[in-house]
Amino acid sequence: MPLFDSDHYQQRLTNSECQYQLDTRRRLTTTTLYPCSSLSSILSGATMQLITPHVKDLGGFSVRRSLPQEDFKMVGPFIFFDHLGPATFGPDQGIDVRPHPHINLATVTYLFEGAMMHRDSLGTVQEITPGAVNWMTAGQGIVHSERSPDHFREQTATLHGIQTWLALPEDKEETHPTFHHYPATDLPEWTQNGATIKVIAGELGELTSPVQTCSPTLYCDVQIAQGGTFILPAAYSEQAVYSVTAGLSIGSEPLAKHRLAVLETGKPVELTANETARCIVIGGEPLGERIKYWNFVSSRPERIEQAKEDWRNQQFDPVPQENEFIPLPDTVTE
Repeated sequence: MPLFDSDHYQQRLTNSECQYQLDTRRRLTTTTLYPCSSLSSILSGATMQLITPHVKDLGGFSVRRSLPQEDFKMVGPFIFFDHLGPATFGPDQGIDVRPHPHINLATVTYLFEGAMMHRDSLGTVQEITPGAVNWMTAGQGIVHSERSPDHFREQTATLHGIQTWLALPEDKEETHPTFHHYPATDLPEWTQNGATIKVIAGELGELTSPVQTCSPTLYCDVQIAQGGTFILPAAYSEQAVYSVTAGLSIGSEPLAKHRLAVLETGKPVELTANETARCIVIGGEPLGERIKYWNFVSSRPERIEQAKEDWRNQQFDPVPQENEFIPLPDTVTE
């Protein structure tokens, strides 16, 4: 489910069974972007579509959800994209996302600031800090909770980051659930022309992330100094840029803060900054239509119904030392 829906919060992990060795021929296959009547105007020159995220205020903590939209569901395998915060919590405050289930997807947490503690039904207990990656492949089904660690609550602290879900290929949807943590020092990065690029998942240029993926995927954190430039190659059929900060332009067009710009297929773009700026790049190859209900994602409607029934009947494995239970919602809104 969404990282921070009022009752829950989302995180991300990895699947060792799904290591996908990218192949140049497949990476360069082109496809047409989905039509999207809900998007704003196409910008001249850069030829992109803009998504304005839905903003949810969860008691002083803002979450901006760019994916899914009513008429625009995915970019490559990415079916869910939340920008969390930044939000400042006083002493004895924090987040508590109670145990909740997932199937047939992978969840990914990447923080700019703060810390969170992940626990899951595999028995995993893992804190995540800025620059690291938690990647959870739900596969057949997994349950997890996410809470602010004790040390976070001992003083005033800020939480800021990105949470995403990635659909799995149909032949990987029922893989065994797994979790992987990747320290920040394991992720490759380079700096040139005033831009520092960290490859969170996938490959870009000569750099390949150690994060294991199940399909061709691109996920990067790009920081650009004032006057800097980054050329994003058209390496994947579907790519998008999310502006974490103000100050960015794509081609000759300014990109407002907190916008997801879906790029035209097959064309490299130039990212520039008129002040220090940051963005997230996502992309990959499309996997086909997916159904989403609450925290469940699948290519098969009958699998969604089975997961709903299993959760109602508490058939999912529990998270050790967690006793809370969130009932299946009768209705779901994005």
